[in-house]
Amino acid sequence: MEGSSSNMRINEQKEEAKKEGMGKVREKTKKRSKEEEEEEVEEIFNLKNKPAHEGEDGDLSDSEDSVYSGLEDSGSDSDDDEEDEVMLDSEQTQQTPEGKKKEGGVTEEEEEKKEDEYAHDSSDEEDIRNTVGNIPMEWYKDFPHIGYDLDGKKILKPIRNKDELDEFLDKMENPDYWRTVHDKQTGSDIILSDEQVALVNRLQKGQFGDVNFNEYQPTVEFFSNEVMLHPVTNRPADKRSFIPSLIEKEKVSKLVHAIKMGWIKPRRVEDDTRGHFYDLWASEDSSILGRHKMHLPAPKIPLPGHHESYNPPPEYLFTEEEFALWEQQDPSDRKLPFVPKKFSSLRQVPAFPRFLHERFERCLDLYLCPRQRKMRVNVNPEDLIPKLPKPKDLQPFPTTQSLVYKGHSGLVRSISVSPSGQWLASGSDDGSVRFWEVCSSRCLKTVQVGGAVKSITWNPNPSVCLLAVAVDSVVLILSPSLADKQVVSSSERLLLGQQEAGATEEAGSVTWSDTEGEELNQGIRLKIQHPKAVHQVAWHAKGDYLASVMPDHSSHLQVFIHQVSKRRSQNPFRKNKGLVQCVSFHPVRPYFFVATQRSVRIYNLVKQEMTKKLQANSKWISSMAVHPGGDHVICGSYDCRLSWFDLDLSTKPYKMLRHHKKAVRGVAYHRTYPLFASASDDGSVIVCHGTVYNDLLQNPLIVPVKVLRGHVITHDLGVLDVTFHPTQPWVFSSGADATIRLFT
Repeated sequence: MEGSSSNMRINEQKEEAKKEGMGKVREKTKKRSKEEEEEEVEEIFNLKNKPAHEGEDGDLSDSEDSVYSGLEDSGSDSDDDEEDEVMLDSEQTQQTPEGKKKEGGVTEEEEEKKEDEYAHDSSDEEDIRNTVGNIPMEWYKDFPHIGYDLDGKKILKPIRNKDELDEFLDKMENPDYWRTVHDKQTGSDIILSDEQVALVNRLQKGQFGDVNFNEYQPTVEFFSNEVMLHPVTNRPADKRSFIPSLIEKEKVSKLVHAIKMGWIKPRRVEDDTRGHFYDLWASEDSSILGRHKMHLPAPKIPLPGHHESYNPPPEYLFTEEEFALWEQQDPSDRKLPFVPKKFSSLRQVPAFPRFLHERFERCLDLYLCPRQRKMRVNVNPEDLIPKLPKPKDLQPFPTTQSLVYKGHSGLVRSISVSPSGQWLASGSDDGSVRFWEVCSSRCLKTVQVGGAVKSITWNPNPSVCLLAVAVDSVVLILSPSLADKQVVSSSERLLLGQQEAGATEEAGSVTWSDTEGEELNQGIRLKIQHPKAVHQVAWHAKGDYLASVMPDHSSHLQVFIHQVSKRRSQNPFRKNKGLVQCVSFHPVRPYFFVATQRSVRIYNLVKQEMTKKLQANSKWISSMAVHPGGDHVICGSYDCRLSWFDLDLSTKPYKMLRHHKKAVRGVAYHRTYPLFASASDDGSVIVCHGTVYNDLLQNPLIVPVKVLRGHVITHDLGVLDVTFHPTQPWVFSSGADATIRLFT
C-alpha cells in the first residue's frame, strides 16, 4: 500500500511540473508576439520619417549616377522604377500598419529577406571570363589571343606587354601597384579591393577567412560519455569481419607462386659505398696536360699581395676616408674583402676571421668552374656594322634650302604640287588657299575659303587642273585656271556632269551644290557638304574619284568616295573598325588603303573585300604614303616612328626608323626618284634613300641621307606637311611658323 501511495505522489508531481512548463512556454510566446508587433510598428513609423533623411542620400546617389551617365544609358529608367517601388512600399505600409500577412502566414518582410538571400547567388565564386579551363597558358604563347569568352569570341592579348622599365615606372608612379595582380587567363591587371586585401592579410596570418567566424565558440558534443538508451547505430557485425578472407588468400598465394618461379624479382638495394661525387682534379698530374688536348686544369688561387702582409708598407693601409668609403660599399663592389692591418711582429697576428668564408669561396670556384672550352672568336667590330653605300653615291637628293614662301599668317597645315611641277598650292589656318609659282616663290592668287584648311590636294591627272580643299565639313573643288586653254576646258567639262537620281539616296548625308557670285569668281566650282568635319582628301590616280575622311568613333560614316563626273557619293564601309586617320588609293591597282590608329587595312574595290591588314606596331598612326610601284607603304606615327612595309613580305614592318625626337606629322614618296621624306614636330625633315628592286628575293635598301632644318618650332609644333616635286629631286615642307620652304 505504501509503495502504491508513493507512486501516486510521484505521478502527481510530474503532472504539476508539466503544467508549469507549458505555462512558461505560453508566456514566452506571448512576450515574443508583443515584441514583434512593437518592432513592426516602429519600422512603419521609421518608413514615414525616412524620406526627410534619405533625400540627402538620394541626391548623393543621383550625383554619383550622373558621373557615369554617359556610360550607362539605361540607368535613369531603372532609378525611376526603384523610386516608384519605394513609393508603393511606403503606401502599403501606411495602409497596413499592423503588418498584413499573406497566405500561409508569411509577412512581406520575411518574403523580401528570402528574395535577398538568393539575389547574389552565383555558381562560381569569381567571374571567369576566359573559358579555356585549367590549362597551361603557355599553349597560347604563339597566338594573338589568350582564350575565349562566354560568347565564344577570342580574348585578344594586350598589344604591348610590359617590360621591366614599364614595371618599374608603374611601381614608382601607380599608388595601387601594391594591390595590383596580373591575371594570366585574361592577360589583364586586376586591382584588389579593400575587402580582398583584408582577406589576403588574414589568410597570410593564419586566421580564418570569414571575419564573423568565432573559432572559440563552445563545441556541440554529439557523442557524449553517457550511454544513451537508443544507440546511433546498433547493426550487428558482419560475418566477414571475423572470418579470414578467401580473396586475399588467393592473391597472396599467386604472389608467392610468382616469387618462387622468379617472375617477380625483389628491388635491388643500390650500393651507396661507391658515391656519386668525386674530385675532378684529385689525381691531376703535369703529364696529363701533354696527353689531353682539351684538358681543363683546376682554377688557381690568386697569390697573396702586399695588402695581405702582416706588416704592409704605409701606402697600402687605409686612411679614415678610405675606410669609411669601404664600409659604405656593397661587399660585391669592394676591391678587397678585408681591411689591411699592421702588426709589429708575427707573434701578435691573430687568427684569420675569414678563413671559413675563404674556403667556401674556393669550393665555389672549383664547383662553378666551366667544363667546356669555348674558342674565342676574334671579330673586328667594324665588320658587324652593315655595309651601307656612301651618301655621295646616292645623289641626287635635296641638301640645301633654296626658297622660302611667305604670306600666310597661320599654321600651314597642307601643301600640294601640281602634276606639271610649276605651281604650288597651300592651305592655312588663316582661312586662305594660296597659289605660288615654284621657281620664283611669287604668290599668284589667294582664295579666301572662310575657315581653317585641313587638307589640300591637287588632281594628279595632268589633263585637268583641279584642286580639292577640305574646310570644316565642306570639300571645295577649285579650278584655279593656271594652265593652257585645253586643260581648263577639259576641267570645266568634268565639272559640268549632272547629278544622278539615285546618287542622293545612296549618299544620304552628302549634298553636292554649285557655287554662285563671289565664290564662282574666285574659282570655287563645287561644294560637297559632309555630315562632320573633314580632315583629309585624296584623289584617285585617274582624277575622277575623290576620298574624304571624317574621323569619328560613334559613326560608321568615316570615309566617303565621290565621283566628280557623275556627282555621286558613296560610303564604302558598313562599319569602320577603329578611328580612321587617313586614306589613299593604290597608284596602279584597284586597291584602297585605310589607316586607323594602329593598323592599315587594304581593300580590293572590285571584289569588295579586305585583302590584307598591316600591323604598324605604333600607338597612333598620323600619316601614310604609298610607293609609286604600289608594293611598299610608309606610315608615320605620333610616337616618333616611321614604319616601312613590304606588302609582298609580311604584314609587319620591314623596317622601323626612329630618327625623329618628336611626333612624325607627314610622310611622302618621290614619284620618280628612290627617295622618301618624313616631317616631324622637332622642326626637321629627314630625307632617306629607298631603293626598291625588281628581284623579289632582294630586300629594299633604306639609307638616311640628309636632315633638313629651317622651320622654327612654334607652340610645340614643327613641320606639319611634306611633299616632293613631281619631276625634280626637290622637297617642299610647310610648318607652324607660317612658312613654306623649298629644299633642292
